[in-house]
Amino acid sequence: MKTNHSVRAVSMAIITLVTIVTFGIPAKALAMSNKIFNTISVASPIDKTLKVKNETTVQMPQELLEIEPAIDFIADEPSTLKIEINVEELRQIKIARKRALELQKQKEEEERQRQLEIQRQKEEEARRAAEAEAARIEAERQAQLAAKSQASTGVSYDELVRKLNASLNSTLAGTGETFAKYAIELGIDPYLAVAIVLHETGCKWTCSSLLRQCNNVGGMKGSPGCNGGSYKAFSSLAEGIRAFMNNLYNNYYAKGLTTPETIGPKYAASTTWASQIRNYMNELKAN
Repeated sequence: MKTNHSVRAVSMAIITLVTIVTFGIPAKALAMSNKIFNTISVASPIDKTLKVKNETTVQMPQELLEIEPAIDFIADEPSTLKIEINVEELRQIKIARKRALELQKQKEEEERQRQLEIQRQKEEEARRAAEAEAARIEAERQAQLAAKSQASTGVSYDELVRKLNASLNSTLAGTGETFAKYAIELGIDPYLAVAIVLHETGCKWTCSSLLRQCNNVGGMKGSPGCNGGSYKAFSSLAEGIRAFMNNLYNNYYAKGLTTPETIGPKYAASTTWASQIRNYMNELKAN
């Protein structure tokens, strides 16, 4: 009975040591295991034997059959043990763990990419919706401009733009739609507005240096001054046109001055200014 307990103790000690070596815990135990696979033996003299896995024989001297706790035996007599572990199996385990980690990272990256794609699709849908809304608003605006153009000038919006462009040359070539849009939105006669511009800038032929250099389309004064002078400079042609149209509305139309004859005395010192504007208006309408 005592022998059976001893054998059991040795077996447990060996299993404990193999477990320790397998997971790399004590350095001392690791140094004791550097061969391959399931052989376990104890030095002679031989009195008893113990069979373990795969019919490997554990040979034990008589004196070790009366051992103290097996863990003490292992600690005190490491030189009497020889343990061989399946290193290839451990390598395969490490490979499997590495592969598992790689698969986990791959799944995480796939999920991240999936979320990015979902976000991209949402942004694309939002962009398309915004474009569709902008197109709808622009279509409504064009419809309103067409209706107002027909009501105020007697011609369609496209026809009005064509007439204005026919007389706008040099730097102002192709800006007829800009003038038409602002004029209709503000309720200004587009022929009157463009006639004043043609008179002030000479853009029926070659635009003045004031317009070319400082985007001033109506001979307006103010600061910042163009080249240090009294006439105002604008950062862009669109800004200059818009400022001119706003000035015409705020300082003249809003005060009931809506014809060349009523605008002339305030706008220009020349007594022939109104008649010259009328001439330009008639040319624009006749285009």
